[in-house]
Amino acid sequence: MSAATDVNDATFETTVLDRSTQATIVVDLWAEWCGPCRTLGPILEKVVGETPGVELVKIDVDANPRSAATFQVQSIPAVYAIRDRKVVDSFIGALPEPAVRQWIAGLNPPPSEADLLIAKGDEPSLRQALALEPANEEAVLALAALLVAERPDQARRDEALSLLAKVPESAETRHIAAQARLGGEADQATGAAPEGVERKLDELLERVRTDDAARQEFVDLLEILGPDDPRTISYRKQLTARLF
Repeated sequence: MSAATDVNDATFETTVLDRSTQATIVVDLWAEWCGPCRTLGPILEKVVGETPGVELVKIDVDANPRSAATFQVQSIPAVYAIRDRKVVDSFIGALPEPAVRQWIAGLNPPPSEADLLIAKGDEPSLRQALALEPANEEAVLALAALLVAERPDQARRDEALSLLAKVPESAETRHIAAQARLGGEADQATGAAPEGVERKLDELLERVRTDDAARQEFVDLLEILGPDDPRTISYRKQLTARLF
């Protein structure tokens, strides 16, 4: 990326932690009043923008105290590198450009054998990658997504759910898990006429309070519809009213 992404407390989870499973995220903690921050910021943008696989985000510590507290920062500028939801390196203060280049160059190790297999993206390669690294989150998500594609049988759906149980929950895992549990109904939910989906949701809504399976199916259908579908917002409110 050529420029930094501004992150706030509300977007920290998805933009930093979730995204760090796909790329190395460099977090620049700064504030308007901090002179060294204004010196370091353009250097980070330049160097990160020239480095594949590394992305830069900026967090204003005054405006976003919860995100800043995550790093227990005591002085700024403070820069952290996050990969797979963990801090892998950091530095404090405004380093000169050569030092920043050296630091960033050390963030991304050469691809492992598992990384090369994951890049191929086909099912046999993904299975080989997981044989080498059973907890590799990228491989888990990619294989689980393949397993639930194109109306899978029950065995593939069950395997996808078993794989997803091994990695931290995220928006992506919730969506794939919903596809796995719903099977062919997932395709019907996105392709059916609006009244068909709403009729199913209305029927399930009558049972969500006492029927765990109905409640899970209801939530899964909303997951497939997605957060931008106006029905999702409406039915989530109705679900909350029924349960609480």
